[in-house]
Amino acid sequence: MVQERTFPKFQAPAAKISADQGLVLYEDMILGRYFEDKCAEMYYRGKMFGFVHLYNGQEAVSSGVIKSLRSDDYVCSTYRDHVHALSAGVPAKQVMAELFGKETGCSRGRGGSMHLFSSEHNMLGGFAFIGEGIPVALGAAFQSRYRRDALGDPNADQVTASFFGDGTTNNGQFFECLNMAALWKLPILFVVENNKWAIGMAHERATSQPEIYKKAAVFGMPGFEVDGMDVMAVRTVAQEAVARARAGEGPTLIECLTYRFRGHSLADPDELRSKAEKEAWLARDPIKRFEAYLLEHKLADQATMKAVRDRIQSSIDEALTFAEESPEPSPDDLYKYIFADE
Repeated sequence: MVQERTFPKFQAPAAKISADQGLVLYEDMILGRYFEDKCAEMYYRGKMFGFVHLYNGQEAVSSGVIKSLRSDDYVCSTYRDHVHALSAGVPAKQVMAELFGKETGCSRGRGGSMHLFSSEHNMLGGFAFIGEGIPVALGAAFQSRYRRDALGDPNADQVTASFFGDGTTNNGQFFECLNMAALWKLPILFVVENNKWAIGMAHERATSQPEIYKKAAVFGMPGFEVDGMDVMAVRTVAQEAVARARAGEGPTLIECLTYRFRGHSLADPDELRSKAEKEAWLARDPIKRFEAYLLEHKLADQATMKAVRDRIQSSIDEALTFAEESPEPSPDDLYKYIFADE
């Protein structure tokens, strides 16, 4: 029996952020949580269809990593991609419209929940099959390195962040891409969102080495285990990895120990996880923990945080109205976006 990991080795450092930086992280986490809650409401009311995989509980990972990137860096996601897109700057209106299958969606209503894409925000996509996005992210990192070293472009120092779950780390793409990234010192962060469950399979039962970050050593790259319920801990590790990548020092594997507060998808009755397990992780809610952090370090007060929550709630309501009132894709455009324009 493999011993369950509950307390990561890496903990958050002392406060090293300004009030403005703290509020950026807080607003992003609230945006992700409120957006997903609205998605659940719309799904259960029969207004949103298909497979919808929500991110509740994992907000510290998205905010901690993506808010450590520049706007011209790249993000590559999984089928649990709504919040990654929001953190990358894709407007909530466009994401919500996409989930409603509308022409105004970020993928013009052609992608839906699992295939969000925005070239404007370097959001390289959500991918329905696990591991599918890792080679795409590797390609983005390769072109950054190639443009800088082979073509002599001094501005080609973009970093790519590739997100995937614990179940994906048993797939071939994971190992092949880590090998290539290490071999060519590509500017990429491999971010494992270890939420302990691959659909209905407990992580400890599915792999011969449950401590995923240790797999990095095989490829000669740094590997870190971090508390994925602590946005400051994630941010600290991510910033170090981004700096290494941008300096040409190669990739990093970051394993974030986190937990999804809802079932695998909104169609999942979530009967496999024990009540005790869920309650233990709910008590470590990353948003509540960060609120306590902001208060403790006098980076925000209750009134300021309430104002953020109210503003985000209004933006979610506006996004919903926008999505509901947006037009459906025209049948005349059935073949549009399949081939590149001449």
